[in-house]
Amino acid sequence: MEAFVSRKRRRLSPTISGQLGVPVDNAVLVTEEDSTELKLAILASLHPYIEQRLLLDILLASEGSVEVASQVLLTETATPSPSKKNAGSAYQSSLSTFTVPKNTSTASSKRIKALTKKGRTLHLYSPEDIAAHTPCSIIHNFLPAQDADDLLKELLVEAPTFERQTFKLFDNVVQSPHSACFYVDSLDEEKKQKTEYLYNGSYLTDVRQITPHMRQVSSKVQFAVNTEIAIRIRTQYPEGKKLRFQSSTEWVPNAAFVNCYNGGGESVGYHSDQLTYLGPRTVIGSLSLGVAREFRVRRVVPRDDPGEPEDTGGSPVKDTKKDTLRADAEGQVSIHLPHNSLLVMHAEMQEEWKHSIHPSPAIDPHPIAGNKRMNVTYRCYRDDFHPRYTPRCKCNVATVLRCVQRKKENWGRYFWMCHAGLVPGKDGCTFFQWAEFDDDGVPPWAQKPSRDKIG
Repeated sequence: MEAFVSRKRRRLSPTISGQLGVPVDNAVLVTEEDSTELKLAILASLHPYIEQRLLLDILLASEGSVEVASQVLLTETATPSPSKKNAGSAYQSSLSTFTVPKNTSTASSKRIKALTKKGRTLHLYSPEDIAAHTPCSIIHNFLPAQDADDLLKELLVEAPTFERQTFKLFDNVVQSPHSACFYVDSLDEEKKQKTEYLYNGSYLTDVRQITPHMRQVSSKVQFAVNTEIAIRIRTQYPEGKKLRFQSSTEWVPNAAFVNCYNGGGESVGYHSDQLTYLGPRTVIGSLSLGVAREFRVRRVVPRDDPGEPEDTGGSPVKDTKKDTLRADAEGQVSIHLPHNSLLVMHAEMQEEWKHSIHPSPAIDPHPIAGNKRMNVTYRCYRDDFHPRYTPRCKCNVATVLRCVQRKKENWGRYFWMCHAGLVPGKDGCTFFQWAEFDDDGVPPWAQKPSRDKIG
């Protein structure tokens, strides 16, 4: 960083010298040894109400120019930090307001990008920043207040009967760190889920029909998610086109996992959601109700180590020491999820990022939910990924779909593998098969009816 920010020794410009109240002839010289610290000190004296880590982001984005960084900061005044109400969150001024002036000599004339850095967590709150710097978009106050409260109350009645899933992970039997339940659209689908669909190698025993308020909200989630998908394609993806393997049909939620986090200690480690029945480049709509919690994401960086295996569990209990160290080394982004917020996890999320719910040592109780956070993750189960179509392994069990994330050689490729071994007391087989899809993510065995294009 020193080499990047440092420049040849030169005097401060008349503009900066004037802001500091220093005569131009006596202006401070920037030296090679102290350039970063000195530049930050100058910026801090000019902008005392902006935290230092944001000053550093602006300075780096301004290619080390104190004058450009100061002009950027003067364009918009950051809001003073509010008092921190709990130890699990932090304040971050909106990054989208800080833009490099176009009339400067710097080569950087685009929106400043606040990238994650080693050992740091970047806290984002505004929808603009979240859309620009993560694979997500967020809608605050998504439902009318009464509708959100009614759905929350309905789910709080259901929550005491939720279960914690038990499964095998790396030869150890583990239990999910929070409780959950699976909901589907109809009685017929409920029966199918209990007898035809496998999760972590076994059948779900508790599958329920969606509640009345969940059904009412579903259509609103469908409209909002499809709108956000269209915006994402138009504003974030190359040439305004959907990603390869992303479905071109309308996203229709027909199932939902409902998670209950009872207190700040209940969490979920870094993981990617299973693609087996959703297909590649899937989109998920996640509605948060009750206590606000911290949702963290980090980009998956492929490794050169040929001996390091791919993740095979796909489970939410992934908060291993190695995964935590990676998040710290590569940097992570924290998204604040308040009551009645809809987070859309877009098509690049599951293959290129991992996400988690971070433990919180202190939380603000919700007037209805108390210490609980209820989370409804709406999903679009695809008929062409029903287990009667997908490959079966040597155990005669429908296989699970995964994506290569760790090895550079095949990074981004999909494959089918056995997951029978995830059931405690059972051993799986060595079945492996590369998965193939067309550009719309349709597997080779599926018929191709006419599709309503979305991008």
